[in-house]
Amino acid sequence: MWLQHDGCPAHYARRVRDALNELYPTKWIGREGSVSWPPRSPDIIPLDFFLWAALKNAVYQEVPSTPENMKQRIIAACAIISSEKIRRVRDAAIRRLQLCIDTNGHHFEHLLQCKKIYFTTTFDFA
Repeated sequence: MWLQHDGCPAHYARRVRDALNELYPTKWIGREGSVSWPPRSPDIIPLDFFLWAALKNAVYQEVPSTPENMKQRIIAACAIISSEKIRRVRDAAIRRLQLCIDTNGHHFEHLLQCKKIYFTTTFDFA
């Protein structure tokens, strides 16, 4: 298993990195990890370009009534993401990574507009 570290300053403390090095000695991706990752790069991270928005849309179709209800909605939303959707997100991530390489790490979002892939998911909590 690999871990992708978000590089947020609050998560970058020495003790966090030490723990990551202990738990994932050669398998964590991020600033000073065994595999480096470009800073400020939400366009290539599936959690940022797909998952958070999909979960937010699902969870807040109606305002959750309790913290427990919110947890249940998050779990339900994750459970119904199809393998086809995951494949499409993976393919989009690969395309985005290639664009990052092609532009030498510079902005490439404008290049995504040429062939924009939208990820929409409808959730039914009835």
